[in-house]
Amino acid sequence: MGTPMLDAHPSSSTDRRRVRLAAVASAVLLSLAVGALPARAAAAPSASVSTSASAASITSDLDRKALRASLEALHQAGMYGAFSSVRDGSERWRGAAGVADIDTGRPMRPDYEHRIGSITKTFTSVAVLQQVAAGRIDLDAPIGDYLPELVPGERGRNVTVRMLLNHTSGIGDYILPVFPKLIEDPGQALDEGRFRKLAPEELVRLGLAAAPPAARGTHSYSNTNYIIAGLLLKKVTGQDPESYITRNVIRKAGLRHTYFPRSPYISGPHAKMYESFYGAIEPARDYSVYDMSWAGTAGAMVSTTNDLNDFYRRLLSGKLLGEAELREMKTTVPAYEPEEGQEVMMRYGLGLYTLKMPSGGWYWGHDGGVFGAGTWAMSTEDGRRQVAIGYNLMKYQRFGDDGQPLPDPISDALFRYMDGALSGAPAPRALGATPVPQRLLAMEQPRR
Repeated sequence: MGTPMLDAHPSSSTDRRRVRLAAVASAVLLSLAVGALPARAAAAPSASVSTSASAASITSDLDRKALRASLEALHQAGMYGAFSSVRDGSERWRGAAGVADIDTGRPMRPDYEHRIGSITKTFTSVAVLQQVAAGRIDLDAPIGDYLPELVPGERGRNVTVRMLLNHTSGIGDYILPVFPKLIEDPGQALDEGRFRKLAPEELVRLGLAAAPPAARGTHSYSNTNYIIAGLLLKKVTGQDPESYITRNVIRKAGLRHTYFPRSPYISGPHAKMYESFYGAIEPARDYSVYDMSWAGTAGAMVSTTNDLNDFYRRLLSGKLLGEAELREMKTTVPAYEPEEGQEVMMRYGLGLYTLKMPSGGWYWGHDGGVFGAGTWAMSTEDGRRQVAIGYNLMKYQRFGDDGQPLPDPISDALFRYMDGALSGAPAPRALGATPVPQRLLAMEQPRR
């Protein structure tokens, strides 16, 4: 979907509104990919497998007082509510700030279940890599070898399984075709889709028909890739992919509160999840009840921050995949094209990315964002130091009459919390040049 050409100097309220809508459209399109804001110059990883923060940069215990204050600062910055789990070795801290329900004032709790969006992709990738280890899938084989009717023709012959998992397939995203009114009337679009059931094959058809986001071989985030990956699992295992992932990834990891929802409802205690869509939905609306068939193996799962830390620690320490498969998962490509003279601060592997934080450390994990719910889980490379956070207001950013983004204290506070929790030290206050996954700040879908 293109953005209309607009006068750079709007002269009326109608023109100013059109500029803002154009900016929203651009933000939505950008957020379908793993993008990054301009990054400050810093040393990038020297090889395709990135490195973690050095041990010297991480303290040996948890500063609980600082963690509480930093999480509360996120709420004070404007986030309705947030909850988080932090670990350093065997030490653990959990906390919550703000409200789970803005009408009743029900407080947020650290043990709530939450829609985790595209963190689902890490689970799906683990399942595919299990089949790679079993010899049923070849990462560098064309997807048409397995699913010739689903992905026919030239793409079936040239898009490999690896390209699906690291988002270099050149296949478009299905989100805007699934929600065609999303830009002009997001509230209506989301309300109409609340109880709609969608088949994964239909999602793939829409994604294949969408305009290619980038040339094949270049990273460009697309949820269609992971719906295809789920159907690949179904083909080689003979099982429903959600059932296979549940038995062979979720249960293998020992997770007790992680699941694919069987209905539009979350089964355990949870917060309401509010979608603002950059102010187009005002007041922000609760979408915690939603049929997640539109997200499937790309982003439908529910979990807790504690379970996410368990999962990533076991994954990164080699308990869910063999050494060769984990090495493949951590083989990365640049997640965005840097401006001249700048270094790549974020690299994407197979359902897992590595990101350099403002304090200087490289960390591994993924983020997720669906309508109303944001989640982010990051770990040191060995899984010793970890943080996972959930929050319940999405697309809170605002644009001025000129279409430019306004100051964003929520994103600033979010990054300071995550960086401080991972490094064990307060993050720098000036984060304007920090690389930020666009899905975290906008509309990763499913958002991831």
